[in-house]
Amino acid sequence: MSDYIEGKRPIIEALRIGVPLRRIFLADNAKRDPLVEDIMRKARRCDVDVKLVARAKLDELSAHGSHQGVIAESKRFGYVGVGDLIDAAQAYAEANDGRALIVLLDHITDAGNLGAIIRSAESAGAVGVVIPNKRSAHVNATTYKTSAGAVAHLAVAQTSNMVQAIKRLQEAGFWIAAASEHASDYLWDVNLKGKIGLVMGNEHDGVSRLVLERCDLAGKLPMMGEVSSLNVAQASTALMYEWLRQNRPASTLRGAEQAGAAKGC
Repeated sequence: MSDYIEGKRPIIEALRIGVPLRRIFLADNAKRDPLVEDIMRKARRCDVDVKLVARAKLDELSAHGSHQGVIAESKRFGYVGVGDLIDAAQAYAEANDGRALIVLLDHITDAGNLGAIIRSAESAGAVGVVIPNKRSAHVNATTYKTSAGAVAHLAVAQTSNMVQAIKRLQEAGFWIAAASEHASDYLWDVNLKGKIGLVMGNEHDGVSRLVLERCDLAGKLPMMGEVSSLNVAQASTALMYEWLRQNRPASTLRGAEQAGAAKGC
């Protein structure tokens, strides 16, 4: 299923950040102002076809009627299968001292949060992300923007059943750790060494009961301030980097020690 991006500036931004577009529909009576000319230039540079259509066609495609005479159709994102992600993680673990991270998102609904989590996952060295194929955010132009392009470099799998996806990971030797404010242990007291599937929950309800019951471990972040919780993208970053800290390569340690010695520490 394709997504549509409406309006001149959003399409210019989509072309700028590299959202894969199938085509751009431009009203045949659209005024060739500087923004339209910019769209035309960027479309040629990105090899995106621009098709002139009747404005009535754009009205049919528009979700909110503010297309400004131009709508872009994005290509369907290339999701991978959960099995493909597991295979990639096994290969990664074999080459990296047995460590691998897969992030599972239990019905995250905001595409911006999804993009921010993907950005952190790619930075922390995760192999990929698993999302539900229904009632969940999916990769779209917003995700590309908030991931700062990281979505183009990280595998994203869709599943129809998160519990079954977790079971497959466990059968492949992964320990599944959930982030839950109801956990008894703090994050840094949870053993995240080796092959880990990290489960993050919905923005409002957290990890669902059925998913939480299937997890092997659970941890929470300490809250020292007046705010009761972090945004899910911020919390995901903290947990992913705790996994990275616990699994940091020896070469990273040696580099830090050498840097400290050079500074006289």
